[in-house]
Amino acid sequence: MKRKSSVTAETTESSVAGLGVAQVNRRRMLLWIAGAGATFGPGCAKHRYSHLLKKDDAAMLGSHSGGAAVWNPLVDEAVAKILSRCPPGIQQVGFGGEAMIDPNTGQPVPITGAAGSGLSTGTSTVCFVGVENKSGEELFDFKDQIYQRIDSQINQSANFRSVSRRLVDAALVETRLRPESLFLPGNRELFAAALGREGMPIDTLMYATITSGTTDRNKSSQRDYLLTLEMVNLHNGESLKESAAISTANHSTRAGKWWNFGLGQGDG
Repeated sequence: MKRKSSVTAETTESSVAGLGVAQVNRRRMLLWIAGAGATFGPGCAKHRYSHLLKKDDAAMLGSHSGGAAVWNPLVDEAVAKILSRCPPGIQQVGFGGEAMIDPNTGQPVPITGAAGSGLSTGTSTVCFVGVENKSGEELFDFKDQIYQRIDSQINQSANFRSVSRRLVDAALVETRLRPESLFLPGNRELFAAALGREGMPIDTLMYATITSGTTDRNKSSQRDYLLTLEMVNLHNGESLKESAAISTANHSTRAGKWWNFGLGQGDG
């Protein structure tokens, strides 16, 4: 009897131990499945949807950066402002049949624009050097798009034409100059001579600079963007400068917009 009881007890303990191991293994399996579902489930179920924007659709504003809604109007306004600063009816800088002759030396004298006009008009060749980003965010692929948008709008003007970017980059490599060093008269002459040898004499240099200022308030922030265009007359060193500004606000919640700017604000 005692032996039978002992065997029964051992069998019961073994069954309990086996049941405990099975429960542990089952629990581990369930945890693994739950973890795998959490890891792969959202990735498999996540989809992205795309659609073409119509011409009258509003540009998208980035949640953490400017985006097309910021850069496109900034470029359009700044280019329109600076190109409109050149008054009509002023002869272009240069020598030619219309140049005046100095009676003392017998040499031609260049005809320049009106005093204070800064830049001459006519068909002036603009060398757009590039976009310098001094803002608080990376431009990524928008930097090249800003360059191309400015360059295209220059060419659309009746009074201006721009130099090919490939020629500009080649001249900078040949002269071993950086865009910011072209403000020095001697460097400008070297750069202009390099382009002249390529059959592209230039009249004006253009620079674009992007800056920004950020204001933080609790979990909301405001960023003020400023695009500045500067045109430098290669012949006399005079310059014109125009800017365009735009501001955006970012919030962690929709209520942040109402709290900082009041009710009635449009969604963005």
